[in-house]
Amino acid sequence: MIHFFVNPSNTVYGVQTQEDLAQEDISKLNWLFGNAKKLDKQTLSDYYVGPRAAMITPWSTNAVEITQNMGIQGILRIEEFQPVSAEFTE
Repeated sequence: MIHFFVNPSNTVYGVQTQEDLAQEDISKLNWLFGNAKKLDKQTLSDYYVGPRAAMITPWSTNAVEITQNMGIQGILRIEEFQPVSAEFTE
Protein backbone atom coordinates (compact mmCIF):
# COMPACT_ATOMS: atom_id res chain seq x y z
CA MET A 1 0.00 0.00 0.00
CA ILE A 2 1.35 3.45 -0.90
CA HIS A 3 0.45 6.66 0.93
CA PHE A 4 1.28 10.10 -0.45
CA PHE A 5 2.14 13.16 1.65
CA VAL A 6 2.67 16.67 0.27
CA ASN A 7 4.40 19.48 2.17
CA PRO A 8 3.98 23.27 1.73
CA SER A 9 6.79 23.40 -0.86
CA ASN A 10 4.89 20.77 -2.95
CA THR A 11 7.43 18.01 -2.35
CA VAL A 12 5.62 14.68 -2.39
CA TYR A 13 6.67 11.74 -0.25
CA GLY A 14 5.60 8.25 -1.26
CA VAL A 15 5.40 5.92 1.75
CA GLN A 16 5.07 2.20 1.07
CA THR A 17 3.67 0.23 4.01
CA GLN A 18 2.67 -3.32 4.81
CA GLU A 19 -0.71 -2.15 6.11
CA ASP A 20 -2.73 1.00 6.70
CA LEU A 21 -1.19 3.72 8.90
CA ALA A 22 -2.55 4.57 12.35
CA GLN A 23 -3.62 8.19 12.88
CA GLU A 24 -0.78 8.67 15.38
CA ASP A 25 1.74 7.49 12.77
CA ILE A 26 0.23 9.84 10.17
CA SER A 27 0.69 12.74 12.60
CA LYS A 28 4.34 11.76 13.12
CA LEU A 29 4.93 11.58 9.36
CA ASN A 30 3.23 14.97 8.87
CA TRP A 31 5.78 16.44 11.28
CA LEU A 32 8.73 14.53 9.79
CA PHE A 33 7.95 15.69 6.26
CA GLY A 34 7.77 19.38 7.23
CA ASN A 35 4.07 19.98 7.94
CA ALA A 36 3.01 17.66 5.13
CA LYS A 37 -0.57 16.55 4.70
CA LYS A 38 -1.63 13.04 3.75
CA LEU A 39 -3.34 12.93 0.36
CA ASP A 40 -6.46 10.80 -0.04
CA LYS A 41 -5.24 9.51 -3.40
CA GLN A 42 -3.83 6.16 -4.48
CA THR A 43 -2.16 7.65 -7.58
CA LEU A 44 -0.83 11.05 -8.62
CA SER A 45 -1.96 12.71 -11.84
CA ASP A 46 0.57 15.55 -12.02
CA TYR A 47 4.20 15.29 -13.15
CA TYR A 48 6.98 14.50 -10.67
CA VAL A 49 10.67 13.62 -10.74
CA GLY A 50 11.99 11.01 -8.35
CA PRO A 51 13.80 7.69 -8.18
CA ARG A 52 12.97 4.75 -10.39
CA ALA A 53 10.33 2.41 -9.00
CA ALA A 54 12.65 -0.60 -9.06
CA MET A 55 15.53 1.07 -7.21
CA ILE A 56 15.41 1.78 -3.48
CA THR A 57 17.62 4.77 -2.73
CA PRO A 58 20.01 5.19 0.21
CA TRP A 59 17.85 8.19 1.19
CA SER A 60 14.89 5.82 1.55
CA THR A 61 16.89 3.41 3.70
CA ASN A 62 17.83 6.25 6.07
CA ALA A 63 14.29 7.66 6.12
CA VAL A 64 12.79 4.26 6.99
CA GLU A 65 15.32 3.86 9.82
CA ILE A 66 14.34 7.29 11.17
CA THR A 67 10.66 6.28 11.20
CA GLN A 68 11.53 3.06 13.04
CA ASN A 69 13.36 5.14 15.67
CA MET A 70 10.21 7.26 15.95
CA GLY A 71 8.19 4.14 16.78
CA ILE A 72 6.45 3.80 13.42
CA GLN A 73 6.34 0.17 12.31
CA GLY A 74 5.54 -1.42 8.94
CA ILE A 75 7.12 1.13 6.58
CA LEU A 76 8.97 -0.58 3.73
CA ARG A 77 10.11 2.40 1.67
CA ILE A 78 9.91 6.20 1.51
CA GLU A 79 10.85 8.19 -1.58
CA GLU A 80 10.81 11.91 -2.33
CA PHE A 81 9.35 13.41 -5.53
CA GLN A 82 9.63 16.97 -6.86
CA PRO A 83 6.89 18.51 -9.03
CA VAL A 84 7.79 19.43 -12.62
CA SER A 85 5.90 20.76 -15.62
CA ALA A 86 4.60 18.46 -18.34
CA GLU A 87 7.31 19.84 -20.64
CA PHE A 88 10.17 18.72 -18.34
CA THR A 89 12.77 16.71 -20.34
CA GLU A 90 15.96 16.61 -18.24
